[in-house]
Amino acid sequence: MKYSKEAKPERAGGSGGAGARAVPVALMLLLLCGFSFYLGGIYSTGRTFTFSTTTTSIIPIVSTTKQEGSAIALAIAGHGNGNGDEEVEFSECPAEYQDYTPCTDPKRWRRYGNYRLSFMERHCPPPPERAVCLVPPPRGYKPPIRWPKSKDQCWYRNVPYDWINSQKSNQHWLRKDGDRFTFPGGGTMFPNGVGAYVDLMADLVPGMKDGSVRTALDTGCGVASWGGDLLARDILTVSLAPRDNHEAQVQFALERGIPAILGIISTQRLPIPSASMDMAHCSRCLIPWTEFGGLYLMEIQRVLRPGGFWVLSGPPINYENRWHGWNTTVEAQKADFDRLKKMLASMCFRLYNKKGDIAVWQKSLDAGCYDKLTPVTTPAKCDDSVDPDAAWYVPMRSCVTAPSPKSRAKALPKWPQRLGVAPERVSVVHGGSGSAMKHDDGKWKAATKHYKALLPALGSDKVRNVMDMSTVYGGFAASLVKDPVWVMNVVSSYGPNSLGVVYDRGLIGTNHDWCEAFSTYPRTYDLLHADGLFTAESHRCEMKFVLVEMDRILRPTGTPSSGTTHTSSTPWPPSPRG
Repeated sequence: MKYSKEAKPERAGGSGGAGARAVPVALMLLLLCGFSFYLGGIYSTGRTFTFSTTTTSIIPIVSTTKQEGSAIALAIAGHGNGNGDEEVEFSECPAEYQDYTPCTDPKRWRRYGNYRLSFMERHCPPPPERAVCLVPPPRGYKPPIRWPKSKDQCWYRNVPYDWINSQKSNQHWLRKDGDRFTFPGGGTMFPNGVGAYVDLMADLVPGMKDGSVRTALDTGCGVASWGGDLLARDILTVSLAPRDNHEAQVQFALERGIPAILGIISTQRLPIPSASMDMAHCSRCLIPWTEFGGLYLMEIQRVLRPGGFWVLSGPPINYENRWHGWNTTVEAQKADFDRLKKMLASMCFRLYNKKGDIAVWQKSLDAGCYDKLTPVTTPAKCDDSVDPDAAWYVPMRSCVTAPSPKSRAKALPKWPQRLGVAPERVSVVHGGSGSAMKHDDGKWKAATKHYKALLPALGSDKVRNVMDMSTVYGGFAASLVKDPVWVMNVVSSYGPNSLGVVYDRGLIGTNHDWCEAFSTYPRTYDLLHADGLFTAESHRCEMKFVLVEMDRILRPTGTPSSGTTHTSSTPWPPSPRG
């Protein structure tokens, strides 16, 4: 998307037709020894569900009584007037809510300023304004195409957007073929296909071939073809894009089975800790990197590891041969490139490699460079008043984040060895240690084996997009690393911030507060894993809102089924967190 100081928000238009068929929604839950698993919602006419919740479990109680319309009835234990359970009924949202993203809702953009496109950041509605209803799928929705075929195609009716097809098909982002979209792997800066583009990049950055580069950030990701190609190279990418006029970039990415999240570099830090990414990438993302004193570059500098790479293609790279197609002058592009190089050098980057349309900078490992910076130099060195890992509604700062001595002292092992090695910063997590991480890994290895016995789809091509809603060290994701899934690890914004450990292990994730909606579209995850979530959060907000949010982001399975409760007498994992 293009950034502009004068950019104005578009008015949202409802995408659901007035005659769209209303279909009921239900959640199928598996209760496993105090740990909770959630599968995609099931759409079946004339069925309602009642949920009884406690501090340690959620048990679905199936009601087959037909009622007018569709609803889920929730029995919330411990709430109400003290006379037992309170039953709360949720109706289905209107059809125009089929792509409802509560905290990035275009209908609310006009309430917020245009400065640096901050209206596209998270702005969650207060409780009285929440749409407490069940988001319906679009008419004709069907189960997504399975991985790995989904990387190259998806059903049109699941993401029925004609605008992006008409505007971007000439750039080979995607094209509509009958009842599906196909993804040729093209892009503005890779007309020969994303594979050839990444091959050239890997020649410029050899670490992409030997496991040195494992985690990556793609800003302005389009339909995430870059991140999709990197999956086959054992590089895990967080593809980032806002909800903007390129409709549903992130929804297309997740429908394809590629990791992505709604977000924008604007006024707030990205919900990612410092020194987490091995690589960051911008392919003609049109972010004004040199404006606002280089503030956006400073955010990239914060999230990159010492020795990490920033890759840029598009203006002003290769301006000598490209300027005439950019509606500019060669002098203006040369000045912009010189300014970019100067800013990056002042932030302790060096130009690592450059060829054709691609330039690569590397963040310095040299402590001496950062030692030259002070709180009064230009750029300034960040003081210690704000934790560099704090990233939930934390304003970006116009200063350079110096790497901690621990992050500079010892290089991370290459992938996949780093997955099992306790990183240095495990010790900064409250109660964290190498032995605690090892114990956590063993616990989740045993738990996952049990899960697969109860849920054979886990580990098959039937489950692709997985979220661990309340992780500590990423142990559940580590137990699935050989399966055809990827896991979004979520670390609570109100608990110990262990997300840096997750990234150091070569996994990906985000901070989040589950009293608010997650930064994703509806119907984007196949499976949710919640260990201790309700115990940890029930004192902060009503769990009925969390359940409605879970229903919003789960994919429908497309198969009518009743909820099932499973229990086990096997005493694993020990000391469940609820």
